[in-house]
Amino acid sequence: MSGERLQSRHWLGKGSAGLILGFGLALALSGVFAWLGPDGIHGGGGGKIQFVMWLIAPLWCAVFSLVFLFRSSARAWLWLGAANALAFAALAALRSWAG
Repeated sequence: MSGERLQSRHWLGKGSAGLILGFGLALALSGVFAWLGPDGIHGGGGGKIQFVMWLIAPLWCAVFSLVFLFRSSARAWLWLGAANALAFAALAALRSWAG
């Protein structure tokens, strides 16, 4: 054992980061997939729209569950904020390039 006790002092900050920023990250990543996936954004056949819609939930759950691995809530907010900025920048770049 490492001697470090499990503490709940950062759970609210980490949980809110996962809830809020995790949702934004899931939206951006599913949008990136929609643009880069088969037939681009206009490829609605074959259930792609449904797949992209249902992709948000597992991505959000993955981020929300992994957010508790950060050492502090401040790090969770900073890293997830940076990930959101990059994901939304990639989405905006894809929209302007392919649109």
